[in-house]
Amino acid sequence: MNIVTVCGMGFGTSLILKMAVDEILKKNGIAANVEACDLGSVKGKVADLVVSTSELESELKNLNFNIVFVKNAIDKKDIEEKVLEAIKKLK
Repeated sequence: MNIVTVCGMGFGTSLILKMAVDEILKKNGIAANVEACDLGSVKGKVADLVVSTSELESELKNLNFNIVFVKNAIDKKDIEEKVLEAIKKLK
């Protein structure tokens, strides 16, 4: 499974999200490759799931990805709930 975390520039919020997703996957015994990237690069990625903040919803919603939008990149509980729910739907 490939998961891509996305923010505007690719080295702030996307890295925070990547670390949170990595932690969630490890905690739940789920194997996946997680990569952080910027908004412009996500279009060229192959991803089973994209995780980003709600601020980028208008930029990402029309792309052909399963996308999880979180309101706060440091709210690990919210991220975990949304990511695990999305992964269940992929299986």
